Amino acid sequence: LPIVLQLVAQGQFRVLKLPLGFIKVLQWFFAIFAFSTCGSYSGVFRMSVECKNRTESDLSIEVEFEYPFRLHQEYFDAPTCKESNKERIFLFGDHSSSAEFFVTIGVFAFLYTTAALCIYVFFFEKYKEKNKGPLIDLVVTGVFAFMWLVSSAAWAKGLSDVKKATDPDAVITMIGACKEEENHCREVHDPVMSGLNTSVAFGFINLVLWAGNLWFVFKETSFFGGAPPLQEKPAGADAYGEKGAYEQDPYASNQGGYQPNYSQEGYDQVSNGWGGCMN
Repeated sequence: LPIVLQLVAQGQFRVLKLPLGFIKVLQWFFAIFAFSTCGSYSGVFRMSVECKNRTESDLSIEVEFEYPFRLHQEYFDAPTCKESNKERIFLFGDHSSSAEFFVTIGVFAFLYTTAALCIYVFFFEKYKEKNKGPLIDLVVTGVFAFMWLVSSAAWAKGLSDVKKATDPDAVITMIGACKEEENHCREVHDPVMSGLNTSVAFGFINLVLWAGNLWFVFKETSFFGGAPPLQEKPAGADAYGEKGAYEQDPYASNQGGYQPNYSQEGYDQVSNGWGGCMN
């Protein structure tokens, strides 16, 4: 417990107030909503078969189905209206692939957002170190955005097929006794699909959250600001460099240090000086 309290004290919870952290919290919640509403679903519908001979009728045929919607394994017994005999009828379709894929993406998204939030809160400086954390986060976020698109679209199509396969009016047509005009068949209770409809909505909400979060994760990478600008040299330094490169120092052509003046005026002065000494 003291270790937990110490970690909480050292946590940088202000990150959760930023769009980067706040959207991660939303992703965490909506991932739970998505896979829980789909993975925990169980439904039931009821029908009645009223035979010409009332003693052979069954006015409450109950059919149950649940996640992962392998409907071809679900069955019920319906009266044949012939001497109290029963026929076993199986539902049609296997929609487990789209449902399980959707739930799997939701579970993995929940696990990743949990790990990401822990890193944001307790190891945010290491997360930004050497740009590795934001790059990994950007790639994973992009992958999950694509996976939410695929899984949500697939599950929406799968749910549509589940609704058709569990429609009592459609199931009644599979009962042999209902094909005879002397018998009367009807639905008693439709399955409640609001939870599954909500799961599809949560799936597309997750798509929007993950796709939108790409921008805020991208801002944490070094690609957002571009390459750091080069330091510009002062104009005077450039001019000095050009002058030094292309203009020779006027004193550079002199050989040695001091050079005597051999002009005519200087020569006459030297001659006069020697003449005075001789006199």
